[in-house]
Amino acid sequence: MRKFNDLSELPTAEQLKRELNRRRYKKGFRAALKNTVSSLAVAAAAAVLICWIVLPVVHVTGTSMEPTLANDHIVLCSKLKTPSRGDIIAMYYNKKILLKRVIAVAGDTVDIDENGAVTLNGKPLDEPYVRADARGECDIEFPYTVKENRWFVMGDNRETSIDSRYSAFGCAADENILGVVRVRLYPFGLPHLLENPDA
Repeated sequence: MRKFNDLSELPTAEQLKRELNRRRYKKGFRAALKNTVSSLAVAAAAAVLICWIVLPVVHVTGTSMEPTLANDHIVLCSKLKTPSRGDIIAMYYNKKILLKRVIAVAGDTVDIDENGAVTLNGKPLDEPYVRADARGECDIEFPYTVKENRWFVMGDNRETSIDSRYSAFGCAADENILGVVRVRLYPFGLPHLLENPDA
């Protein structure tokens, strides 16, 4: 603590008031800064949690969804929508996240001929997203009726995709679906909204 030799060195009442105000401002600023940082941290954590729970972001790997989605594309999914025919879904398979298109839902009957042309409930399926028909890796018996809480899925690149046509893969189970793909976030030059052609 500073020592004063005589009364003339003592601070005036005005100086004391200014110093007191400075210290109060400094203390208030620190408290406000601490509260702001805490609030931002909580908001960021909540945003990350909401994104993971409701709107997961998925990085596309592989070529099974070409030409619609290619390797290294990044997409945003929604867990709020129940998958329907034509939707692209993100799903868990062997501890990986795969993207496939819903071809048929519970109760639908799927048939695929030797050339890979798909028939759904007795009618040829219009598939503008497929570059070329191919039977691909297929060992199940057709016609095939989809069971309850299951989705028959296929990749748009029918030649290379391993999907519901293969018995070891099977239909997508409700509990393995991460979400419905809604938006392409990257690359920026391509259309962002991924519309369902059957909607």
